[in-house]
Amino acid sequence: MKKNYNRYTFGLGTVGRDMVYSMFSMFLMYYLTEVLQLNDSVMWWITGALFFFRVFDAVNDPIMGVIVDNTHSRFGKFKPWIAIGAFVSGIFTVLMFTDFHLTGAAFIAMFCLLYLLWEIGFTANDISYWSMLPALSTDQKERENTGAFARICANIGMFAVVVGILPITQLLSDRLGSMTKAFTVFAAIVVLMMWAGQCITLFFTREPRGLFVQESQTTLGGMFKAIFQNDQLLITAVAMSLFQFGYMTTTGFGVYYFKYVFGNEDMYSIFAAILGVSQIAALAVFPLFSKRYDRRTLYTAATVSVVLGYVIFFLSPANMIYIGISGILIFVGEAFIQLLILVFLTDTIEYGQWKLGKRNESVTFSIQPFINKLGNAVASGIVGATLIVSGINSANSPADVTPQGLQIFKIAMFVLPLIFILAGYLVYRTKYKIDKAFYDKILAELHERGQLGSEE
Repeated sequence: MKKNYNRYTFGLGTVGRDMVYSMFSMFLMYYLTEVLQLNDSVMWWITGALFFFRVFDAVNDPIMGVIVDNTHSRFGKFKPWIAIGAFVSGIFTVLMFTDFHLTGAAFIAMFCLLYLLWEIGFTANDISYWSMLPALSTDQKERENTGAFARICANIGMFAVVVGILPITQLLSDRLGSMTKAFTVFAAIVVLMMWAGQCITLFFTREPRGLFVQESQTTLGGMFKAIFQNDQLLITAVAMSLFQFGYMTTTGFGVYYFKYVFGNEDMYSIFAAILGVSQIAALAVFPLFSKRYDRRTLYTAATVSVVLGYVIFFLSPANMIYIGISGILIFVGEAFIQLLILVFLTDTIEYGQWKLGKRNESVTFSIQPFINKLGNAVASGIVGATLIVSGINSANSPADVTPQGLQIFKIAMFVLPLIFILAGYLVYRTKYKIDKAFYDKILAELHERGQLGSEE
């Protein structure tokens, strides 16, 4: 019962978090190009700044992991940073989507400052939140169930934004008289939802006592050892990075595709609703499939589904039946892959403890936000450069984009992501070795060494 209780209170905490993250990862570029309507010169600077800051912040994620691992307070090591990070990132989310009526160099400077401060806050929250997951249980199936519910909640948050942001901001714009004000209000609503969800995790999730032995402080040298001498963590990181490059690039182009390729921006919300239901349903049934099939089989089937979806979408006319089928194939497969990679990452914690003698949950799980931000950096670079080179950023309507520009756009949205996703699958298939038998052996040896206690 306690496990189930944690499963729900932990998972509910990420609904609002992923609403905030989706605004940044999927609609910040839209806000800059379609709402603020920045010119090509400023957009080149912003694209470069986004790439630089996301890579820079990603590199700092393991350092935040060290800070969390070394935190000892009456509230534990995770919750203080979850609270601080949620508060800080929430404030700067609203400021990022506020129009200060600046132009040129002044706008670029303000944008860089606000974005950097938002990244610092969200990093503190993200690393501490997700690194709590493996601390709740060492049972693989319970981790899968908790991870599945958390991913369902995350996807509810993400698709609430994807489906709702355009019609809601349009409604707000009609009331407030400005699309920029509409985005500010929408950001404030999303932040309030993030704070409410995080309070559920902070006040009601309970870590098991006596399961993990208290370890010595982690140094910077220990951080590098925990990452670079854990071969299975590195393999997972490479596979996860390649997948994220593809996934985030495709989603970053979404609204532009319907506006400039199909010439109907309103189709995007319908498409997003179909995908949201499909992906959430896929995560809901994942535990049933995991009982019958091993993880390798599930990853293979999910990858095949994604490939078929990409091919159908690339060839689809502006018909919601074909587009919907392709979207279901893509996002059902991607939902399975996201969850599988998440549980692969949790298992590398015990592997690292078994191999190196130290647990380091937060350092290990700092790889996830590191990869998300690196994926976002690569995706934002590809999306920003493609919008400029294809002529979409300077276009006033779909008719202003040339056939050559649309071809460049479609290659960047479909061909490049598919190459990344297939490469990630090949890395996993050839190099990852922690199956159930090996994991059970690791746990048994850790218990024998006295490095693991029993759950209470």
